[in-house]
Amino acid sequence: MLHELITHQKTSNTVKMLDIVTQTDVVSGCHTDNTDRYLGIMLIKVVLDIVVLFFSSRKLSTSFLSMCSLSIALADSVMVLLFSSLLFLGPERYFVSLCFILANASAIYEALPLPLMCLGLLDCCLEGTYLGKQSTFSKFLRHTALTLLVWILAVIYSFGSVESDLMKLDYRERPSVVVCEVRESTLINYFILGLFSAVGCTKLPFCSMTPKWVGEANRISEAREEPENQSSDLLFTSTDCTETKGIEENPPEETVNPRPPLWFSLILGFSLTWMLYLVMSVVCILLSFGVPAYITVNLLWVECTNSFLTGVMFWANSNKQGPYSLPENVCPWPIYWHLSKGTRQQPFPAAVSNLSKEKSHTLLYV
Repeated sequence: MLHELITHQKTSNTVKMLDIVTQTDVVSGCHTDNTDRYLGIMLIKVVLDIVVLFFSSRKLSTSFLSMCSLSIALADSVMVLLFSSLLFLGPERYFVSLCFILANASAIYEALPLPLMCLGLLDCCLEGTYLGKQSTFSKFLRHTALTLLVWILAVIYSFGSVESDLMKLDYRERPSVVVCEVRESTLINYFILGLFSAVGCTKLPFCSMTPKWVGEANRISEAREEPENQSSDLLFTSTDCTETKGIEENPPEETVNPRPPLWFSLILGFSLTWMLYLVMSVVCILLSFGVPAYITVNLLWVECTNSFLTGVMFWANSNKQGPYSLPENVCPWPIYWHLSKGTRQQPFPAAVSNLSKEKSHTLLYV
């Protein structure tokens, strides 16, 4: 057990817990050092960061939260290096350094969620404006500067409010432990609980139709992939271009009636992507699994928040900008736009990539 759950304490708006550094059984004299376990946890988190970055952050420069995901992955890697380096230090400096890292890391990560959500929402609001239409390099510089500013403020906040002194707790019937005070991110807990409750309550009135709408969304997704597969043969024959154009002009027939409203269709797409993460997080919260902020502030939460904010802005601007106006995201928003609006109202792009379109135009001129 790495966290002393009995000693939770809440001061102001901060929930604190005690990370167990070592524990000693007075009777048997058995001494247990948990440093390797902290290193193992952070290694697992870094692997998770790499997987999430591989599947979600395709264009880091086009989204502020995607740039934040990269920065968190780098910060997690630095923590792994620090934990690894502690194994080569002497025992006198060993535990003090470990407590300093744990306490400051939890305070820094705890300070990140609020500015990330605010600036992420601002970034989504600017997407259709002049700032959102700037060059890729300009966006990269802006997002990098904002990300560095957030981290600098979080570091300054941590050094002014952290107690990194070791404490020893002795029990009569339990092993004595050496602990370090760390923090939990209450904002993330409230955000996940609120998001899970909102998604669950909005889906209740449509439970009977949800399976049919999910099947229709899968059919639309397959219909979008067919033109992309056929476009791969455009280099060999020009007749495939005509067939692709025919598919573009005559999308598959609509098979579900009535169709869901747009707001519910987007909630459905969001829940199919992130409900498993939300359920696991809610279970941990309800069972009072104390998790420090340096673990809960991870790339899964950042990408879930990014999908939520992007979905809200997509719904707000869908009538003006259409289904293909937003940058790439984990949730396939265009599919659920077509699920609500109907495929006949907006033709599918025969091939989403510009390369396929250029090939087809070249063959037509030939």
